[in-house]
Amino acid sequence: MEMKDHGLLVEKYRPSKLENFVGNNEIKSHIQKFIEQQDLINMVLTGPAGCGKTTLAKLITKNIECDYLFINASDENGIDTIREKVTQFVSTMGFGNVKKIVILDESDFLTFNAQASLRHLIEKFSNTARFILTCNYIEKIIDPLKSRCKVYEVLPPSKQDVAKHVEWVLGQEGIFYNDIDIITLINSFFPDIRQILNNIQASTVHNIHDGEMETKRLQLSKEDMVSSSYQTSVLNALNQKKPNLNTIRQIIADSNIKDYTGLYRRLYDEANNYCPGKLGTISVIINEHLYQSNFVVDKEINVISCISKILEQKQNNLITG
Repeated sequence: MEMKDHGLLVEKYRPSKLENFVGNNEIKSHIQKFIEQQDLINMVLTGPAGCGKTTLAKLITKNIECDYLFINASDENGIDTIREKVTQFVSTMGFGNVKKIVILDESDFLTFNAQASLRHLIEKFSNTARFILTCNYIEKIIDPLKSRCKVYEVLPPSKQDVAKHVEWVLGQEGIFYNDIDIITLINSFFPDIRQILNNIQASTVHNIHDGEMETKRLQLSKEDMVSSSYQTSVLNALNQKKPNLNTIRQIIADSNIKDYTGLYRRLYDEANNYCPGKLGTISVIINEHLYQSNFVVDKEINVISCISKILEQKQNNLITG
């Protein structure tokens, strides 16, 4: 039996109906009203990679009668894109006089001039066009642009919700699977549902004996194993009574990781374990360094600075304790 219809699972099972979108019930209630009204406001969808921002943007255009333009701003991020493609699209009359919707995916890659130009378009064509921006880092969107849009934070669904969705996809494909493999995938790539589905597809093989699909014993690449394990190693080091900054620095250096967003989240989630009673202070430290990471050249130095300040708080705990 072949995988149904072939194609990428992440695209095949990208929900086209709001009720099939995983998590974010509060945002879904707002989107449902827009669909009922067949109109929407200008919006920014922000959140971590793989949490469903692009899916939600595309879902809106499928459920509101409109002409839409999709632009990946990580590839086309200059002012020429706004002046030529976007301006030309919104300034022409839509078929049947329907609304025009522009999706600027990964809009945090847009240059300052491109964002400034977009701001004027939003005002000029407010009667006929709507804009949906998606971004991982809301700090990179200029304030005048954010003020013209409603900002929605798209939160990752829970691991339980992701597991249910993954099991449903596997059921639809007729793929047998091992619970341990699915747990490993979710723990390794959560909250990035896209990564989880892509790795499931890469780990699926054809069983010539019974003609069914099944997942082979999961074998992550060396890079994926490092990515999923170095965070745990850092947390284990922090949980020591007297953690050593040089040890943690070596763990991070050996990982060859360039994006520490996942580590910042783990540091926040487990703050009460390695530094009990200091969640508020630790949260401020993490938030400051997470923000700074959007602008610094050497992100490794920035994350080490964050951990150094966390260790100071841990040391204070030991002294006062």
